[in-house]
Amino acid sequence: MKRVTLILLALSMGRFVHAQEDTTTGILKQVIITSQRKPADQFYVPYSTQVVDGDYLGHYGPRTTPEALSGITGVFVQKTNHGGGSPFLRGLTGNQTLLMVDGIRLNNSTFRYGPNQYLNTLDAFNIQKMEVVKGTGSVQYGSDAIGGVLQVFTREPRLTSEGSQWSGRALAKYMTGDMEKTVRAEGGYSSKKAAVTIGATYRNFADLIGGDTTGRQSPSGYKELAFDAKAKFLLKEQIELTIAHQLLRQQDVPVYHKVVLEDFAINNFDPQQRMLNYARLNIKGQSPMLNKVELIASWQQTKEGRNSQKNRSSTLRKEMDQVNTIGFTADISSAFSGIWTANSGIELYHDKVNSIKDDININNGNRVRSRGLYPDDARYGNYSLYSLHHFELNKWRIEAGVRYNTFAISLQDTSLGNVRITPSSFVYNGSVLYNISASHNLYATFNTGYRAPNIDDMGTLGIVDFRYELPSNDLAPEKSTNFEVGYKVRTAAFSGRLSGFYMHLSDLITRSKIDGEVINGYPVYRKENVDDAYIRGAEAEALYQLSGKWNVSGNVSYQFGQSLSKKEPLRRIPPMHGRLMTTYNGAKLFLSAEMLYAMKQDRLAQGDKDDNRIPKGGTPGWEVLNLYAGYNVGSLKFRLGALNLFDVDYRTHGSGINGVGRSAWISVEVQL
Repeated sequence: MKRVTLILLALSMGRFVHAQEDTTTGILKQVIITSQRKPADQFYVPYSTQVVDGDYLGHYGPRTTPEALSGITGVFVQKTNHGGGSPFLRGLTGNQTLLMVDGIRLNNSTFRYGPNQYLNTLDAFNIQKMEVVKGTGSVQYGSDAIGGVLQVFTREPRLTSEGSQWSGRALAKYMTGDMEKTVRAEGGYSSKKAAVTIGATYRNFADLIGGDTTGRQSPSGYKELAFDAKAKFLLKEQIELTIAHQLLRQQDVPVYHKVVLEDFAINNFDPQQRMLNYARLNIKGQSPMLNKVELIASWQQTKEGRNSQKNRSSTLRKEMDQVNTIGFTADISSAFSGIWTANSGIELYHDKVNSIKDDININNGNRVRSRGLYPDDARYGNYSLYSLHHFELNKWRIEAGVRYNTFAISLQDTSLGNVRITPSSFVYNGSVLYNISASHNLYATFNTGYRAPNIDDMGTLGIVDFRYELPSNDLAPEKSTNFEVGYKVRTAAFSGRLSGFYMHLSDLITRSKIDGEVINGYPVYRKENVDDAYIRGAEAEALYQLSGKWNVSGNVSYQFGQSLSKKEPLRRIPPMHGRLMTTYNGAKLFLSAEMLYAMKQDRLAQGDKDDNRIPKGGTPGWEVLNLYAGYNVGSLKFRLGALNLFDVDYRTHGSGINGVGRSAWISVEVQL
């Protein structure tokens, strides 16, 4: 760690660092939408938030959408496999954090507890901006937002008043060891009344090569194909219609640790696919009560195929889960006065889940079909009303909101019979920000949150990770209360934030081991509302601008989780982690050096100790140094990354595969 820190300090001392205020850091003069369902200057938002924009993604060339969040304050990314990546917000992940895309829920009724791979089904080359809101979100967006909300905004076509315009963009990227080969092509048309963008991405990932002692981790590579199209139409001066289609398909995505540690000859996802179609209507109203109206109708489909075969077994198991989600949201912005505005609306989502399983004898081709991981033809309705109110009173910014959410969950299971439950939740929040001066703000917030039981909680039957799960039929929503205080500063040369939080979790849906029962060599578990817990922590970030083109920045995040019921650490809590960084951002030249780090995590729950992805005694700490450079020549953009310069062998806590070793990538982009 000492040698990495000395390198960073040497770079930053030599007039070496700056980021444009709204491009490389995400902490200066950024506009954020997700935290309040309306555009707001991040500095005046009474929550802990982060923004990652397109320029940042272009400079640092993350391999995937989850990896774009590495080093972002308060976000920890776990990777079960090379084709996954699950963000932790406030120590929580999976179905306890809410993922969204373009205002539409990505979470569906089969999202698992713990890490999952679904964020990786968003094409990193179609992202315009990512927003992270921590510790709040249930009032704003509904179930699952206990740890917070991560929203991805995809690229938007732009209307123009300068006549018809055509545009194009092409990009190629290569990583040493054949670890990545990517091509991306886009085309666009803009006019005063209509604008269209169409893009496609093809990616071929070879096996991930780890640090000095790990080497090539096989099998871990896979292929990916993505397509996106979006059209915007100005129907009238006050009415704008957007129609979008997104499709991403990944093939033969290996679950590396299953093959290496659990005696599997084959264990992969094939396919791993997401499709989204939506129409969004934005209307500028003519009255204060209907200042703006946004209507979104969507159809989303996910497919998850799983293939598995044990060594020395003649049975190949093929599973397929398909979830079709129909959604409709209506948001009305009102301006009651110069100091009082509001967002109110409804959200309606309905899932239909199909799940099958085939066991195939590879010697004679005989196929036996049986119940899938979930009950086939399960239904999940998610319906809610909300109202958020925003007040600006001189030096005070006040937020208050409520949401009522009800669910209709029905499934037919061989062991549970016909099950129908209708849980509901009422949540509320309140926050206040005091503007001490033009450069200093204090804020405090109180939020309640919840997560309704879903089809994965109630209907899972089969092997999941390192356990065998049985269905449950009497689950209630998980609940949370979150308190946070914070301080923000923003001057011409310095910006920063410091915050501390305490979150109480109750009625947690927890996998409970059934003593003495073993199926197919796996211990047997069933989910129950049996756990109360808390998570407390703190975050700090700062950026100092040394000149017009150089800056130095850093952040650190800490969480401490404890199960009150089990009297042991809470599962999967990330270690203290963060980033140190120094950056030059000129008109044509970009340079950056970063150190990502994580401390040792040896506070382990029994579930962590049973997890074969976590080393005995805990996950060791690590520091990794990366360098980046970019140069623009006319319509050409060259980008270069040199990763893990000291070839450190490391693993993020809870991951099933080690991080990349010493390597490099290069990309070339041309804009027409």
